[in-house]
Amino acid sequence: MQPVKNGSMAHEHNLYMLLTEAAVRRRDVTVLKQYALVLEELAVRDDHRFFQAISLRAQGVAHRLAGEYVEAERCLNQAQQIFSQYGARWQLGRTLYELGELGVAWGDPETARQGFTQALAEFEALQALPDLERTQAALGVLA
Repeated sequence: MQPVKNGSMAHEHNLYMLLTEAAVRRRDVTVLKQYALVLEELAVRDDHRFFQAISLRAQGVAHRLAGEYVEAERCLNQAQQIFSQYGARWQLGRTLYELGELGVAWGDPETARQGFTQALAEFEALQALPDLERTQAALGVLA
């Protein structure tokens, strides 16, 4: 294992990223907030912007699920900006998908369509089939 700043170990970030992502998939707000906040703390402490963006996306999902749409939008937009800076297309696509989900929850079909359409473009470019199919299905529901 390779040391990271402040004596932490790289595996801490990976562990909490995996736990956070699992909670996102399960849509478990309580666990999601818990792990996303730990991941953010580690990422900020060690200046790992990529892990911070993953945490922000997860927090955005948690806020959306809790009906806290303004906070969800803030977190998701921050994550989108970081992933764009890194050129992390798959992560960007996943974040755009969540912005589409936020549009659905908010009752804003145009925002939902925009998020899903932008996500679809990222997934098509990468040929990320499971994400591509999920996004196509989400767009189909809006149609």
